[in-house]
Amino acid sequence: MFAALLPAAVNPQLKQVNTVYILAMSSGMDQYLANSLTSMGVFQVVTDPQKADAIVTDRLGETFEGKLKELYDPPPPASKDKDDKSGGFGTGTFRVGSVGRGRGNVFIVDRKSRGVLWSIYEPPKDSSTSEMSKTAQKIAKRLKTDLATDQH
Repeated sequence: MFAALLPAAVNPQLKQVNTVYILAMSSGMDQYLANSLTSMGVFQVVTDPQKADAIVTDRLGETFEGKLKELYDPPPPASKDKDDKSGGFGTGTFRVGSVGRGRGNVFIVDRKSRGVLWSIYEPPKDSSTSEMSKTAQKIAKRLKTDLATDQH
């Protein structure tokens, strides 16, 4: 019963993150998060994904994996000997999910290992500017608190 009151252990790799690249999110949450993370001094938000230690996203799965490949994997060599494994979907084409899918989830994913370093579920009550800003501030505050936890 008291275990719920203890702070969760923070992945030590999260503390190595200094820069993040934020992918587009539902209802423009990426913009609110960029503002909150920057103004609270949690992370430096970069606009060049090549300069990021980690990626911030609101969804995981095939679409996210495809976006990581687009951003970080070298293009495949132009060879006609290999079968086309794109399934008819060219590079950069991704299935678009519904607007509500993933709403409220935020994940920080290590750029190199592609492991989830941190996550939170904090759904906004609505998509108004004030509510989105409040939610982003809550997320940034929780992240900042989690990063300060377990400091030795």
